[in-house]
Amino acid sequence: MPSPRETILTALHARLSALPATALRGEVLPERVPAAGLMILRDGEPGDPEVTLSPLRYHYQHRAEIEAVVQGNDRDTAFATLCSSIGAAISADRTLGGLCDWVEAEAPRPVDLPVEGAASLKAAVITVVLHYSTADPLG
Repeated sequence: MPSPRETILTALHARLSALPATALRGEVLPERVPAAGLMILRDGEPGDPEVTLSPLRYHYQHRAEIEAVVQGNDRDTAFATLCSSIGAAISADRTLGGLCDWVEAEAPRPVDLPVEGAASLKAAVITVVLHYSTADPLG
């Protein structure tokens, strides 16, 4: 049985997979970036939970990361489109079907990355904060 953390990350990946851009989880950056863009979901850091007693609950603000990458001549427009589609997917259901208390994305800080012999990449890490509670930090 998967942990609540894994269930939440799987649900977030499934939501990203419904977008036109390619969504990977925990993979390395491939040699080619698809025309619609690329997202790589990283599990991130759950951080130190706040703990309440009676009943015992661990309250996390887990910081997952989405690496968003586009390539081509119109990188700025493609990147803006990719970021807005990620934002729309998250805001469409901020509880991921009731798995989280709240999901919110932070603003990206894009950078242009030159590629020898090809069009430059435009990329950013988008932090997604997953607020959830669990009865066991390992379960």
